Amino acid sequence: MSTIVVLIEISAGQPKKASLEAVGAARAAGGDVVAVALGSETYSPDAAAQALAALVKDRGAKAFVASATSTGRDLAPRVAALVDSTLFSDCTGLQADGDSFTVTRPWLAGKVIATLRSRAPVLCATLRRNVFEAASDAGSLETLDGAGIADGKATLTGVAAKEGGKLDVSEAPIVVSGGRGLKEAEHFKLIEDLASAFGNAGVGASRAVVDAGWRPHSEQVGQTGKTVSPQLYVAVGISGAIQHLAGMKTSKVIVAINKDADAPIFKVADYGLVGDAFEVLPALTEEIKKVRAEG
Repeated sequence: MSTIVVLIEISAGQPKKASLEAVGAARAAGGDVVAVALGSETYSPDAAAQALAALVKDRGAKAFVASATSTGRDLAPRVAALVDSTLFSDCTGLQADGDSFTVTRPWLAGKVIATLRSRAPVLCATLRRNVFEAASDAGSLETLDGAGIADGKATLTGVAAKEGGKLDVSEAPIVVSGGRGLKEAEHFKLIEDLASAFGNAGVGASRAVVDAGWRPHSEQVGQTGKTVSPQLYVAVGISGAIQHLAGMKTSKVIVAINKDADAPIFKVADYGLVGDAFEVLPALTEEIKKVRAEG
C-alpha cells in the first residue's frame, strides 16, 4: 500500500472539514494515510513546507495532498517544488495507479476532465472542497512542532475572520449567487435574505456584479473568482457565461432563476425557473423559512 501524506488544518482544536475530505479521498484511493498538522496557527510557510517535504521523503510517500484552501494553496506548491514535482491544483478525483496515484481535474473551463499522472516520484495535488466524502476522523495525527516551523523568511501570525461570521462560498454547503439581473447593489438583500433563510448558505456573485462594485471579490464565483462545489447552488439573475460555469459546474444540484428562458445557465441547471427574481425570491424565502420552522 502506497503512502499518502495529507496536510491537516486545525480550527478550534479540530481538523477542518476540508482536511477530512482530503483524508477521505486518500483512504478511498487505497492509500496508507499519514495525516500531518502544523503545530501552531503561527508558522512560516517556507519553513513548514521544508518540514513537510522532509517528511514526504522520509516516509517514501508516493503522494502529498492538501485541500484547496488558502493554506493548502500556499503550502502545496512549495512542497511540490522541494520534492521536485509538479502541482496538480483543484483536483476532483484521486485514484490508485499501481504503486502510485493519478488525479482528475476539469480543464478548459470544465469542458474536459483530464486524468493526470506525475512523472515525478511524488504526486502533489490540492483537492477541491465539497467534492470528496469527508472521513469521520483524521486518525493518528502527526504534528510538525519543533525547530524551523516559525523561523522562515515570513511568518503567518493570524487570519482575520470574515465579517459577521458569514460562510465563505468555497466552504458553504449551499450557495446563493446573484448576477446583473438584480439590477442594483441594494437588491442583493434578496440574495442575503434567501441565504439567511437556509441557515447554512454562503452568498456568491458573478464577475459582472463584482466588477460593478456591488459585492466584494471574496464572493466572486467563476474562473477568475472562487470555485465552489456545494450541495445546492442557486443562481439568480446570472446568464451563465462559460467563465461563471467554470466555477460552479461541479455543484451537486443547480437551481437557476432567470426571466430569460434562453439564458445559458438553464443548460447546466437541474431545476430552472423562468420568472422575475423580484417576485420569486421573496416567495421562495418565505417558503424556506416555513419548511425550516416545521422541521
